[in-house]
Amino acid sequence: MPESKFTPAQAEELASAFAAEEVDYLFIGKSGAILLGYPDTTQDVDIFLPKSQKNADRVLRALRKLGFELDPTLVVSILTGSEIVLMKSGPFALDLIHSPDGIESFEAARSRRVIEGGRFPVASLSDIIASKRATGRVKDIADIRRLEQFREEYSRRSQQ
Repeated sequence: MPESKFTPAQAEELASAFAAEEVDYLFIGKSGAILLGYPDTTQDVDIFLPKSQKNADRVLRALRKLGFELDPTLVVSILTGSEIVLMKSGPFALDLIHSPDGIESFEAARSRRVIEGGRFPVASLSDIIASKRATGRVKDIADIRRLEQFREEYSRRSQQ
């Protein structure tokens, strides 16, 4: 049964497995912000992936090693770069996102990424906010203002 809250240990597991398979990815969403120090919780890990057959094969190998159960539908969704793939059949809840709203491309987001702790490739807070804003979900509205405030604090901290 997946843990019900995102933890840094999950990020470590994922980063290790993805590094071993040379997966190209970014942490995004609230889990990405949390890795940057955002004081909140979330239920899942959000990962932004480029649409690439080679990368999809690597992702599948890494997920299998982590213990995710990959039924044929999930495999096809990952291989074809479905917009979002929700994975609840593993050690933790994981959302694989190939086309997040509000971000023009993986390459553009990667060029703005932050490498947190020398280990975690995280989408910029501006990209995380843009994505949440573009989804238009009610549950994201409150987060956007708090994330904007955190971005200001994070920027000041980073400049010191």
